[in-house]
Amino acid sequence: MSQTRTHSLSIEKIGGTSMSDYAAVRDNIILYPQQRYGRAFVVSAYGGITNDLLEHKKTDQPGVYGLFANDDVDDDWRIALDQLSLKMNKINADLFEDESLRIQANAFIDERIAETKQLLNHLQDLCSHGHFSLEKHLLTVRELLASLGEAHSAWNLAHLLQTEGVNARFVDLTGWQADETLPLDEMIKTHMGEIDFSRELPIVTGYAHCQENLMHTFDRGYSEMTFSRIAVILQATEAVIHKEYHLSSADPTLVGEDNVVPIGKTNYDIADQLANLGMEAVHPKAAQGLRQAQIPLRIKNTFDPAHHGTIFTEDYVSEYPQVEIIAGMSRLIALEVFDQEMMGQQGQYEKHLVDVCDRLKIDVVTKDFNANTITLYLDSSLKKAKRLAEQLEAVYQTATISTAKISLVSAMGSDMRIKGLLAKAVQTLYDQAINVEAIHQNTRQVEMQFFVNESDYEKAVKAMHSTLIEVHDHGKAICEH
Repeated sequence: MSQTRTHSLSIEKIGGTSMSDYAAVRDNIILYPQQRYGRAFVVSAYGGITNDLLEHKKTDQPGVYGLFANDDVDDDWRIALDQLSLKMNKINADLFEDESLRIQANAFIDERIAETKQLLNHLQDLCSHGHFSLEKHLLTVRELLASLGEAHSAWNLAHLLQTEGVNARFVDLTGWQADETLPLDEMIKTHMGEIDFSRELPIVTGYAHCQENLMHTFDRGYSEMTFSRIAVILQATEAVIHKEYHLSSADPTLVGEDNVVPIGKTNYDIADQLANLGMEAVHPKAAQGLRQAQIPLRIKNTFDPAHHGTIFTEDYVSEYPQVEIIAGMSRLIALEVFDQEMMGQQGQYEKHLVDVCDRLKIDVVTKDFNANTITLYLDSSLKKAKRLAEQLEAVYQTATISTAKISLVSAMGSDMRIKGLLAKAVQTLYDQAINVEAIHQNTRQVEMQFFVNESDYEKAVKAMHSTLIEVHDHGKAICEH
């Protein structure tokens, strides 16, 4: 697709929590504002469905995939899939007042679930023989199961909107019963290249089956990659993500709804910093594609449609230096490696430590080192951190390795070159009797990180937000537009 798009086109993604409230999606997104075309919507599965299909995102409680992957004998995964089928039918019953349409909706998803069960049964039988390994097929199983969630929600939304007089089109990128697997870009062009966006409203599955195997690289961030590539391939003028909250100056549950303020504008650099703390406004790789194509990204609150939301661009810098966001991670593990043999070999030690973390699938949030000490700040369970320590002790027999629970509080802004800001932040924590265990700030001046005791996390966030942001009384948003 080489032609330049001459009219406005907005590619928009709707998150799972928002999708679970059809009235809000219809009234606050699809029909707001009045212009309903010139847009395409990439949708997530309904809230909780992907947890049931794969595993719970926060607790790791196994869903159908987890049960199938870890148990090749019992019927647990079949029971879970049957229960999920009933849950999806219940969602349909709540959404479709028209009985004939509800029957169609149930038939659509029931057929896919039945075929999925049949395929998994065949695979299980095949892998009961010694010549075949289930492990080699698990990524395909994971993708197959994930596709059910977005197929369900996209089909439903397209057909519900049709009853509202909207010329909606269900666009199925899941590759269901496809004869061949295409590259992602070709998949998008094949299914969306000929759509007349001035007269049709595409409702697109967030899962896309393609040669790149999105789940292998992005796991549950696959829908944002689909969304991003559609925006790039179709040369969108804007990309929009609809969430159930504003991207705000802090977590309102910590500092209070009345004290936070939405972020009106910021840049993709800040999006990366947030992602590093596990607070993804958008997956970093998805943001990379939008940034390279110079497509602005807007984050909007589904339940506050009149608010302009937050716009990310590549080149935005605040008009004057300021702190825009107080964020953090309440539970980290600090793993310290002290070894006097390290002197002059810090790079080798660091590479080995990071390689072991990658192998154990432990996320390194940040790290620091001096002449003979490296400290890794890990987003990890204590169990995994201890396993890491044991493996390091076996290699570095002269080293002293210790772990400690810790929290990270971060101040961010597109430009924080403010004389005395670091001193002011430290003084704020001191005034609250909070001891600073470690500090990070580099020359780019877009983030300051403070490591404090776990028990002081909430108090530290409140104090820094009050001193560094609330005092400025930003109003409707930090940088309105």
